[in-house]
Amino acid sequence: MSTAPTEGNRRFVRRLLPAAGGSLVAAAGALIAVGCFLGLYVRPTSDDWCAAWKSRDLGVLGITHDFYATQNGRITNAFLSGIIYGDGLAGVKILPTVIAVAFTAGLVLLGIRFLRALGVKPPVLLLVAAALAVQAVVYYGGTRSYQVLLWAPATISHTIPSVIGVWALLLAIWTVRQERAAVRAGGFAAAFLIGFAIGTLSESFSLVSGLLAVCVGLLAVPRLKLARTWYPFTWCLLWCSGVAIGLIVLFTSPGARWRRAQQPAKESMLSAGELRGTYQDWLHMWDTVTGQWAYLGAAAVGVLLGLGAGLAAPVPAPGKREPGRAAVPRRTLVALLLLPVPVVVLGSFAVVLGLRSGYGPTGWTYARTWTNYLVPMELALCAYGVLLGVWARRFLARPGTAAVAVPACVVVAAGLTLASLAVLVPSVKQLTTATVTRAVAWDAQNSRIRTEAAAGAGDLGYQPLYIGSLAEPFFTSDYRRDWVAVCVSNWYGIERIHRL
Repeated sequence: MSTAPTEGNRRFVRRLLPAAGGSLVAAAGALIAVGCFLGLYVRPTSDDWCAAWKSRDLGVLGITHDFYATQNGRITNAFLSGIIYGDGLAGVKILPTVIAVAFTAGLVLLGIRFLRALGVKPPVLLLVAAALAVQAVVYYGGTRSYQVLLWAPATISHTIPSVIGVWALLLAIWTVRQERAAVRAGGFAAAFLIGFAIGTLSESFSLVSGLLAVCVGLLAVPRLKLARTWYPFTWCLLWCSGVAIGLIVLFTSPGARWRRAQQPAKESMLSAGELRGTYQDWLHMWDTVTGQWAYLGAAAVGVLLGLGAGLAAPVPAPGKREPGRAAVPRRTLVALLLLPVPVVVLGSFAVVLGLRSGYGPTGWTYARTWTNYLVPMELALCAYGVLLGVWARRFLARPGTAAVAVPACVVVAAGLTLASLAVLVPSVKQLTTATVTRAVAWDAQNSRIRTEAAAGAGDLGYQPLYIGSLAEPFFTSDYRRDWVAVCVSNWYGIERIHRL
């Protein structure tokens, strides 16, 4: 049978793939660019006020000590806050751009590693499209987009840890492949130090990343023959040790003890009643997550990426592997593919358990924390899609089937990804309107307050400007408990504020 139709089909698909990839880069990139642009219109609200004046008046080390001694014990969180707020509002304005650039670069590099492990050539354009699409659904697919990308206190606690996690995973892969013992020791030391930083940065991400490291470490025991050396197990062990010690430092800090003392007495979070309540909250949370089908865009773009990677390589003969290609053993690949399931399921339950312990029955609604397990979920969906796409290249060996099936798969995968991104447009538009409108009103009020404060006024009027379901001054009728109003007063250097 002639193979001419197959070769012509391959050429057609190879022209089709860059067009699909370019369209996705443009669409997803535009959504991400809007978020980066909105960073210029971010203005203080809620915890911003406290972090801003403490960073200005106490400095980086001062706010770090304050968090440890009087707030919550999150010393890495405070250190990053001191850096970001150290120059007024400049840091919070560029933070979304820094996150997007660092996340994109990390995901692209991770995708290259993953595709090379599968024995296929990484298509850079499609990798960039996948990285941007995954980010877009993570940032805008939930119910708290402003908090996930634009509100610095939440991005420091729940978005930046995911970025660090991606780069830490790249570091782990690099470390275990090093032949020089001294270089490898440096990577192991970094694993412990980064783990410790994570432990004092975000409890939620500590639980999810620790669970992932435990599972990988157990699978990496050489006796199971999924890993050839003890290096992966050692890296995971050091990461978990760092995270555990960081969490101990956090929970035993004076600030954390003070915070727990402010909460009313309640049942242990491991009691039957609390576990039952946590399970109900967990179901409510997943009902919200599964109601947003845009998250499936990660799987769709993964299929497109897999098709592009598979079609870039020659089709092997049945039962043979491409020459010169290193591939992960089948058992290892199966184990790694099954790994995200317990990590996402148990990790999300752990996140809800922590939220219920800290905030009560409504804690599960703090959707900014969902990022800690949504990122692994989206990456897993994308990886599954990649495998499906790579497998689809087998159709190229069947001239009669490939002529229609492969181009159709490319069009459908790209179309579904574009559809998932289109679903996000209304929320991005609403976010843009709310952020810009508030920034204009905030600037006008800020100018008035500063003018009156410079004239010697000590009690100034303030009109709450709400955004992103966050607290503003006068959220409580008791001014003595109004910590937001106190922080606003400290920021402007006045005695107090009153409602306009």
